[in-house]
Amino acid sequence: MAVVGVVIALAMGGCSSEKPKEPAASGQKADRIIVVKSRHTMTLMAGGRSLKVYKVALGRGPSGAKEHEGDNKTPEGEYVIDQKNTKSRFHLALHISYPNADDKKRAHDAGLNPGGAVMIHGLESGLGWLGPIQHDMDWTEGCIAVSNSEIEEIWRLVPTGTPIEIKP
Repeated sequence: MAVVGVVIALAMGGCSSEKPKEPAASGQKADRIIVVKSRHTMTLMAGGRSLKVYKVALGRGPSGAKEHEGDNKTPEGEYVIDQKNTKSRFHLALHISYPNADDKKRAHDAGLNPGGAVMIHGLESGLGWLGPIQHDMDWTEGCIAVSNSEIEEIWRLVPTGTPIEIKP
């Protein structure tokens, strides 16, 4: 019974006064993604206009840009969605082209491996029931996470090659 209470409390805490925009009109595709880490938002853009805003969970590491593999930080900078993965352990995943040249140089200068498996993804198999409450705390190893229904929508709206800017 206590577990049910915790789940209900988490679900209620996940409610926000800011309602996301309705899904984009059919056939419309994003031409840019903007993530603002301090706001925990990811905005899909098309022609300079916002298509949809999502609340996201980020890396559980301390604030700041990703510096190396294993630091659990979400990177900051300019990247591209360079592939889509249907066989991820998470419900669909869009791979982000991290590390870029600046990330590689910074890690090299520090004698560290920059890492590279940074994605926008849904929830791990079996945890889809968490839905949107998953973004109430940062839990990833540096990725950007949304609910399973949201990643399905993002999958349809974001073609491979879409630029993504991740801001502090």
